[in-house]
Amino acid sequence: MTKQIGSLYVVATPIGNLDDISQRAIRTLQQVSCIAAEDTRHSGKLLQHLGISNRLFALHDHNEKQRAASIIEKCLAGEEVALISDAGTPLISDPGYNLVRQCRDAGVPVVPIPGPCALITALCAAGLPTDKFQFIGFLAAKSTQRQNQLAEVPAAGGTIICYDTARRILDTLQDVVAVFGPERQLVLAKELTKTFEHFACGTAAEISSWLTEDPQRCQGEMVLMIAPAPAKADDSVREDVQRTLKILLAELPLKQAAALAAQIHNEKKNALYQLALSWQTD
Repeated sequence: MTKQIGSLYVVATPIGNLDDISQRAIRTLQQVSCIAAEDTRHSGKLLQHLGISNRLFALHDHNEKQRAASIIEKCLAGEEVALISDAGTPLISDPGYNLVRQCRDAGVPVVPIPGPCALITALCAAGLPTDKFQFIGFLAAKSTQRQNQLAEVPAAGGTIICYDTARRILDTLQDVVAVFGPERQLVLAKELTKTFEHFACGTAAEISSWLTEDPQRCQGEMVLMIAPAPAKADDSVREDVQRTLKILLAELPLKQAAALAAQIHNEKKNALYQLALSWQTD
């Protein structure tokens, strides 16, 4: 008979509120042979709360490559292994990438058990565009590196999402101003799913002011979201339409030029009128 290969289960755990863990996650953690955790002391409290006593061992940035071999060996021998992080979905700015990659290379099935994730939790309630976004992980420790990190994000990438520490958040807000200007809209989500969950919205200066009003506000886990730059009037109009409109504007009044360009290209007349108007006021 062919020996059954065990799987690696990537299990999402709560980011704050323990009620957010799924029944599937609980059942998986109960059934696996052992659980790899970023911090066994931290995860031990969660497992104790859930009444789970399966063997727990550490897997973190410093030992992941070494641990991967023994985990793969267990799975190839038929054992089931779970991977959890301190909070949320493993691998999202947490250890686990090397393990997952090596498991797949070795033919070990990797099964995701979805659940809480701080960046998605923050984005869905921030009131910023969600159709396109970029997650850039934790920001760098030094100001110059943070500014370079932010400046390298493509302008067309939508909402920018990053993690930051309470200790650095005020300095980070200054870096945001340096890169994106003082008027860029931001949302800072902190203590998500916990008692003091809060979304602070506004410019960097406004959020900094809110944070410094009460020293306790500069505590806890932080997700910073940066709104996309406001769209210019000509961003939504094709270049060939713009060329036609400019040619017509050289010979005709604005309203007539917009109407004729709209007719030629089957575009909305009001949109072209507003675009032409914006050119005159620039």
